[in-house]
Amino acid sequence: MTKRIGSQTPTKSVILPIENTLVDEAIELYEESKRKAYEWQKYILDAILAVNSEGLWVHMKFGFSVPRQNGKNEIVAMREFYGLKDGEKILHTAHRTTTSGTAFNRLLSIMEDAGLEEDEDFTKIKAIGREHIQLIDGGKIDFRTRTSTGGLGESFDLLVIDEAQEYTDDQESALKYTIAASPNPQTVLIGTPPTPISSGTVFTGLRNATLEGSNEDTGWAEWSVEEESDVRDVDLWYETNPSLGIRLTERTIRSEVGDDDLDFNVQRLGLWIKYNQKSVISQNEWEELKVDILPKLKGKLFVGIKYGHDGTNVAMSIAVKTASGDIFVESIDCQSIRQGNAWIIAFLKQADVQEIVIDGASGQNILASEMKDARIKKPILPTVKEIIVANSTFEQGLFQQTIKHKGQPSLSQVVTNCDKRNIGSGGGFGYRSQIEENDIALMDSMILAHWACHDSKPVKKQKISY
Repeated sequence: MTKRIGSQTPTKSVILPIENTLVDEAIELYEESKRKAYEWQKYILDAILAVNSEGLWVHMKFGFSVPRQNGKNEIVAMREFYGLKDGEKILHTAHRTTTSGTAFNRLLSIMEDAGLEEDEDFTKIKAIGREHIQLIDGGKIDFRTRTSTGGLGESFDLLVIDEAQEYTDDQESALKYTIAASPNPQTVLIGTPPTPISSGTVFTGLRNATLEGSNEDTGWAEWSVEEESDVRDVDLWYETNPSLGIRLTERTIRSEVGDDDLDFNVQRLGLWIKYNQKSVISQNEWEELKVDILPKLKGKLFVGIKYGHDGTNVAMSIAVKTASGDIFVESIDCQSIRQGNAWIIAFLKQADVQEIVIDGASGQNILASEMKDARIKKPILPTVKEIIVANSTFEQGLFQQTIKHKGQPSLSQVVTNCDKRNIGSGGGFGYRSQIEENDIALMDSMILAHWACHDSKPVKKQKISY
């Protein structure tokens, strides 16, 4: 009976026509290290090392996404080893120092196992975050942790973007010019689908544009499922993990199945999720309310405090009226309840506050008591009916564009990835996060502050008569 192995060809790919490739030379060089390249690795490397009639790379950019622990980084090491032997200047960048260090050690081990000796065939520098290998009669490679300025002023032939799901626009702006002077430049991007907390956008953009056919001289390959799927479907394991049955086992993958089906879909089945599509508040809607300069504010602060439904976190936000009659909102913080309420009390004591609203059965009464001891004015503890009104008032503020904000990333992330949930039986609603890592308490606290500010009446000066 033939041993079952994972699919050796991608589930999705865009490979430009190949007339000639240098893959055989690269594989031969790699296998001198007593390692054996898998068929799917050869498939990807074949595309990366494809050249046209002028000897230039067919794919000036090539991105590929493969679930974790399948051996995708080995492909990069094969490409880098070949590049060194061919005299290329290479820059390998990663999101984390540990990742760039691992890549350095991987390539070094392959070279040494292939018979190359330090000082005779190559020199190396092993400085954390700035590793370097130089062939005596060949190319050189630098390993760096990415920054928004890293690589500026230097010139390379090959740019490797490791952990590409974390590759940001400002990093790309800095790095793309490092290969501009090369007569035959190439960029290879390697990673996994982004998670809800991934910071990068470039990898997703490259994927979408290439699959749509709008990227010239660019290739793409991925092993993935189309939609969130059954985590216990073994057939899908084999479809999306090319090294299953070679270096991965069913037992290993079975042990990874837990309570978080979405994470398994992303990390093991290669699912690409489009979070913002289903959000009841779109990114464009929220961006339209953003101000670059803080507007002229009028009056005191209104504070909203929300204890999360699961009793884990507590969030605080403020709202204040502007001179033009709008309401400016901003989040202060969201912290674990294990930190206590001291940070909240400290803020309330020093801020010029008109009203304080606290919601959340897990902590509102405790905080109210602590505020009394601290001689802070008595808070509003809203009823369910008032919570419904607060959410409706916030929605109207969105529609009428009377809400203003400064584009805080933490607040924007939760607002633009939310759904509605029913409250009560009369058509009332609240909000819930689409993303487990985003605590809706941050948004709820902002809504409470907005409601208090919206419903407030101007403070009348006391009329004094004699």
